[in-house]
Amino acid sequence: MRLFVALNLPRAERRRIYSAAKPLRQAELPVRWSEPEAYHLTLKFLGDTRQEAVEPLQAALDKVAASTRLFDLELGGFGAFPTIRRPRVIWVGVDPSPALRCLKQDLEWALSELGYDRETRAFHPHITLGRAGDDEGAGAFRGLDEMAAEMSYAGSVPADRVDLMRSQLSREGARYTVVHGSKLLTPTPK
Repeated sequence: MRLFVALNLPRAERRRIYSAAKPLRQAELPVRWSEPEAYHLTLKFLGDTRQEAVEPLQAALDKVAASTRLFDLELGGFGAFPTIRRPRVIWVGVDPSPALRCLKQDLEWALSELGYDRETRAFHPHITLGRAGDDEGAGAFRGLDEMAAEMSYAGSVPADRVDLMRSQLSREGARYTVVHGSKLLTPTPK
C-alpha cells in the first residue's frame, strides 16, 4: 500500500480554502483540481509499504507525537511549483514555523531508524490544490501569476495530530484514508 505522513486540516478550513481558490478553478486552466476532502500537508512520502511495516511506523509516529506540543499552522498565499508560469502543482502556502520544522525533522530521524531515507531537499510546506499535466505550454498559464497575487486567503488551524495516510490512485484521482492517527502532546494546565 502507498503510505505517507500528513497533517490533516479541519473540514471548515478545507472549505474556506476551496472557496478562496474558486477564481483559479474558474480560470479554465489545464489543471486537475483536488476536492477539499483531499487537502492536507504532506510531511513525508513513504511510498509502497508492506503490511508488516505498518505497526513500526505507527509506533514511530506515536513516539514523535508524544514529544511534540500542539501548535498552530499558519496558512496563506497561493503559488505554484516549480514556477507560477509553468506549474506542475498549484498550492496554498503553509508557514514553515519552527514548530513545524522541528516536527518534520523529528519525523525524518524517527523514520530513518526504520530504513526510510531522510529528505535532503528544502522543506516547502504547502497544501496541493491542483496538478497540471507535463504537456502544457507556458502560454496555458498566462496571467496566473497576477491572479494568484491578487487573491487573498489566510488561516490558522491547530496541528493536533500526525496521521499515517494511505493513498489509493484511480482514474478519478487519489483517495486518501487515515491508517493511524497520533495525537500531539497537550500542554498541562498550570
